[in-house]
Amino acid sequence: MAEEGDETRNPNWAELTYECLTNILSRLSLEERWIGPMFVCKSWIHACKDPCLFSVVDLESVFSPKTESSLWWSPEFERKIDSLLISVVNWSGGINIKEIRIRHCSDQSLSFVAQRCPNLQVLSVNCCPNVTDASLGKIASHCPMLAELDISYCYEISHESLELIGSNCPNLKILKRNLLNPSQHVGIVPNEYLNACPQNGNVEAAAIGKFMPNLEHLELRFSKLTVHGLAAITEGCVKLEYWDLCGCAYLTSQDIENASTKLKNMKRLETPPPCYVPRDVFPTERYGHWRLYDERFQPSSFQI
Repeated sequence: MAEEGDETRNPNWAELTYECLTNILSRLSLEERWIGPMFVCKSWIHACKDPCLFSVVDLESVFSPKTESSLWWSPEFERKIDSLLISVVNWSGGINIKEIRIRHCSDQSLSFVAQRCPNLQVLSVNCCPNVTDASLGKIASHCPMLAELDISYCYEISHESLELIGSNCPNLKILKRNLLNPSQHVGIVPNEYLNACPQNGNVEAAAIGKFMPNLEHLELRFSKLTVHGLAAITEGCVKLEYWDLCGCAYLTSQDIENASTKLKNMKRLETPPPCYVPRDVFPTERYGHWRLYDERFQPSSFQI
């Protein structure tokens, strides 16, 4: 009787049916499966690779701003992320994957995603210095069901990718194309990358306005667009409901107010704080007092 009681209190997990095990694993995140169950035994490794577990590949929780590290921007870390993403796509077969949220990958893994994931609907690849127009062009060609795209902080992506995505993905409703605020990332993001911030905000805005008429959610934080780019978007993206323009130093509140009157569906508009001038607008050696102003009053401290 004692032995039977011990078995009840300490069940043999290795005897779980495959269906029961995959059901349990489906309740864990990819990260949780990766660091735990995969190291139990061969049968659990096999179960962790079941295609049914990979409709969503979400690693956003790993990249918390509180734990942001300069190591994330290293070639070694990028290779690890590429290897992880390629492995997951291989295990799933690709066709079941509908959502990918990851950071610090490169063209290598993203091109593989384009080839193997035709049903992809959500793609978030922000903070990827080596994701370029080459892989985004493949995504545009092979993933026509794309409805949400986040390419924030990817400085090797140009307006050409925006045009291709807009032309080939008519269901696109969410676009996030935010740029880094240098004052918040010094010492973490390589200086040469911070200095490579795209300056052609109006060109990108023109591509968005012309090729993405069904957008409902648009984020352009710290973009360099001016009133000309603003006009292009308001004329072409009349379905917009949410628009984030925080940190856009070349726009005034009056510019944004005038342009947004055309957007009848607008529910929420995030605008730059009044009188905020980022340090990269004026030469600091000539306007040294702006450095102090910039450091004391960050955009995150304002709520408009």
